[in-house]
Amino acid sequence: MGTFSLALGADHGGFELKEQLKTYLREKGHTVHDLGTHSKDPVDYPRIAKAVADFVAAGTARFGIMVDGAGIGSAMTANKVPGILAAAAYNETLARNSREHNDANVLTLGAGQVDVGTAKRIVDVFLETECTADRHRARVKMIREMEKGGRGMTPRNSDLSAEDTARIADRVRQLLQQGGSFPPPAMTVIPPDKLVKLIDHTLLKPEATTEDIEKLCREAAQFGFYSVCVNPTWVAKVKALLRGTPVKICAVVGFPLGAQSPEIKTLEARRALREGAQEIDMVINIGALKSKDDRLVARDIRGVVEACDEARAVSKVILETALLNDEEKVRGCQLAMKANADFVKTSTGFSKSGATVEDIALMARTVAPRKLGVKAAGGVRTYADVVKMVDAGATRVGSSNSVKILEEATQLASGKR
Repeated sequence: MGTFSLALGADHGGFELKEQLKTYLREKGHTVHDLGTHSKDPVDYPRIAKAVADFVAAGTARFGIMVDGAGIGSAMTANKVPGILAAAAYNETLARNSREHNDANVLTLGAGQVDVGTAKRIVDVFLETECTADRHRARVKMIREMEKGGRGMTPRNSDLSAEDTARIADRVRQLLQQGGSFPPPAMTVIPPDKLVKLIDHTLLKPEATTEDIEKLCREAAQFGFYSVCVNPTWVAKVKALLRGTPVKICAVVGFPLGAQSPEIKTLEARRALREGAQEIDMVINIGALKSKDDRLVARDIRGVVEACDEARAVSKVILETALLNDEEKVRGCQLAMKANADFVKTSTGFSKSGATVEDIALMARTVAPRKLGVKAAGGVRTYADVVKMVDAGATRVGSSNSVKILEEATQLASGKR
């Protein structure tokens, strides 16, 4: 789950639960704007619910969370604000449905209906679920059109014959029996020959052995992955193993914490490039970015980018999005653009979570003016994961599960689902 800027509010009945959620959310790395109330003194919930909704509608917060006695009145209030889709949820299923089916951006909770543990689980599900299916997006668009005063979208006639229904049911049974992680029909289909050119076949585990690296390179050469991504100590060996193949060599720098000095990262990059690396994935100084020390972060990135430019290599900047809020992600992308990097990348794969569709979309929008690439990495384990990332704006994907992903794509292309 990524981290977000959140607007949090409550009336006097929800004050205690709000305070516990505030601590919980901040511990998980979210930026929380507490809009009150700040005591158990009686207040009118509509005023605070509207403030939460206004924060979200203005873009100051990605999501809003409002707590009152039942959650119903606050949802009604928030939905009066243009741009808001508020939902009251009393369990995880409702929270998931409100995001997956309705793209809700404000969650309301009833302090008299849920305990603290349940509330935390509801909030987690709400924040980690996305509205991705086209049929749900179309219905949300209808709601948005109604909000604007239009008549909404007119749905097409979706009546199915008995034969159609039987055929669909049979297909669903086949998929359930075979398992796998194939994408729904509405999603983009990436042919295997194009898929391999998106993938950096990755092995960054500290316990990786010579045999593991040899296997990685054999697989990359056999299937034609775009590159292999390894720790710097393996670059010279990988160069020898991949000699005569089109597979590129990618090395990580400042990995995985990004806490080295800019000078050390530059030296590490230069050595990897001398030994044969053609791409460098460097981890920024995450603490400096969060401390708003943009000068240090800029110098951190620029040194590696300049080393790559001299070697005519590709530079990628790893933000470690799981540790950042949205403002920090945007600022990290902007600093990468100013340093003339070639890519921004979500994650090392060694933090508390990896790439998310929402982070990819945010990064892609931010770097669009300079046409930087966007690499999704961390937790990309299935073909469906790759498709979701590409649909969101990823132009490269890093995965240690590349062979399985390709097998799924090949089965899909051959119709053997």
